[in-house]
Amino acid sequence: MSTSIRISDDTKKRLETLKRDDESFDELLARLSRTDKDVDEMGGFADDDIVEGMAKTREELNESFEKRAQQE
Repeated sequence: MSTSIRISDDTKKRLETLKRDDESFDELLARLSRTDKDVDEMGGFADDDIVEGMAKTREELNESFEKRAQQE
């Protein structure tokens, strides 16, 4: 099943800067929307250091989004 969502051109540009070359927008949004709980439920393989690192990376991405939005 496929669903369309509307985003502004500015939001699309910001997402494009985060998107990996081999990644679809769907994969990008899934990656960005993962939570610590999701990681824990993936089989418990993620130890606390990995979860903390992911949280820190998510924070940095959010800050980067904010800085880029303010520059435009």
